[in-house]
Amino acid sequence: MLRRLLRVSLQTKITGLVIGITSSLIILLLGVFAYLDIQQIYLNREDLSLQTAKTLSFNPDVQEAIIDRDEDELQLLINQYSGQKEGMFAVIQSKDGRFVYHPNEELIDEYYPFDDGYMAVVFGGYYTMESDEFIGSAIVGKAPVYSNSERIIGVVTVGYLKSEINQAIMNRIKSTLYFSLIIFLLGVLLSYLLARHIRKETFGLEPREIATLYRSQSSILNSISEGVIATDENGYITLVNDTAKKLLNINEPYHLQVIDSLLPEINFQEIKSLYARINNKEIRFNQRVIIINLVPIIENSKLIGTVTTFRDKTQITEMLSTLSEVKEYSDNLRAQTHEFSNKMHVISGLIQLEEYDQVRKMINEEIVDIQNNNKLIFEHIQDPKVQAVLLGKLSKASEKKIKFTVDPNSSLNVLPNYIDISHIITIMGNLIDNAFDAVAHKKQPVVSFFTLDIGQDIILEITDNGDGINEDLDLLFKKGFSTKGTGQRGFGLYNVKESINSLNGSIEVESDDHGTTFSVFIPKLKGGVTKNDKNYSS
Repeated sequence: MLRRLLRVSLQTKITGLVIGITSSLIILLLGVFAYLDIQQIYLNREDLSLQTAKTLSFNPDVQEAIIDRDEDELQLLINQYSGQKEGMFAVIQSKDGRFVYHPNEELIDEYYPFDDGYMAVVFGGYYTMESDEFIGSAIVGKAPVYSNSERIIGVVTVGYLKSEINQAIMNRIKSTLYFSLIIFLLGVLLSYLLARHIRKETFGLEPREIATLYRSQSSILNSISEGVIATDENGYITLVNDTAKKLLNINEPYHLQVIDSLLPEINFQEIKSLYARINNKEIRFNQRVIIINLVPIIENSKLIGTVTTFRDKTQITEMLSTLSEVKEYSDNLRAQTHEFSNKMHVISGLIQLEEYDQVRKMINEEIVDIQNNNKLIFEHIQDPKVQAVLLGKLSKASEKKIKFTVDPNSSLNVLPNYIDISHIITIMGNLIDNAFDAVAHKKQPVVSFFTLDIGQDIILEITDNGDGINEDLDLLFKKGFSTKGTGQRGFGLYNVKESINSLNGSIEVESDDHGTTFSVFIPKLKGGVTKNDKNYSS
């Protein structure tokens, strides 16, 4: 039962809670007010009854009327007071107990023993009390009447019937109840409107649903590899996931920061005024290159916030390098398979023709070529990453009928640890593939590779005998620029330049009508300088 009650809607909970609180407060305050009002009315009636009794007892006309037993005079005097005070009655007795004045005229001159008025007639006391003599239960005040000779000649009793007092109290409580009912209905209406507004602000979701969404959102945001920052309409950060905290080194509370202070490259005022988007913008932050995407959140033609996603370009580069490695291995295997398949078909045909001498000659030539290439690669070049790239390119060159040679004067030891295979694949792979493309139309295409690691630099040179580069050499390494036409081109040499820059290296290009040479210089020490750097010293 309790669980079922707890699963009611938020609107019902808020309305019920406000109604309960309002009704409880009204009942409590009404009870307190009624109690205090009753006490105050009774005290007021006691004071009025005693004051009126004293006033009448001190009045000379009352004294004379008691002596003369002038009922009409007393009636006139008492009517003056009772007309001013609603619900009041008065009784006047002489000292011998006879009624000089009574609301019931039939009792005038009748004897009534002093009971409640004993202290007044005997001791001359002034007092109030609850009494049910004369007319009924009432609050009465008693005062003795003195003659000119200071003798007690009678007693004045002024009172208010309790039934009339209670009726007056009930009338006051009814007025208060009507007012309380209006307050109660107003509270119910406001609670309903409040609950409706809250439900609208929460898109009709219940608290348990919001809690579930929050937990899910938190888990999703912290599980993705991209950094995420959300802001409100004024640019104040409202949400940062764990990846963003790591990438941007956010340790202090971020809720009081604006995104401009964290990422100065973002012009939030421009975004706010123009609803501008940011797509794949590269910025440098703490010696990192970060790619940013920012999307404004617009509702009813009004900016209500932004969501910024970003990731370390290093991760993207590593992913691209991995894909490049896979593609490189795939191309090399395909080239080797195709080349050896053709040779095996030739050998199979020669065997069928019983041309065994030709078979032996062909096999010997193939063995000599492989041994020569392996000798150049494995004896002069000790780094397995460079060896792997060269072996793959030799197979590809053989398939394309390109003469690809490794300069016998080459010499290369194992590369430093800070140079990854992804760097080698990007630099050597793109430069050699470009050289293959440059000589593809030549009758005798030749591409050569030379490397040397004597001195402070590692030198890589790729030379082709193509027609040279006619375009401005300064444009070669620009993103999207290509000498091979339009399309998804212009990224190879750009990636080469980026990889070389990340290694603090440099690249030179020499080109004429007889061919092109790309020379790459990479410092052996991480963070070192090359011979082309102005800080270089031999």
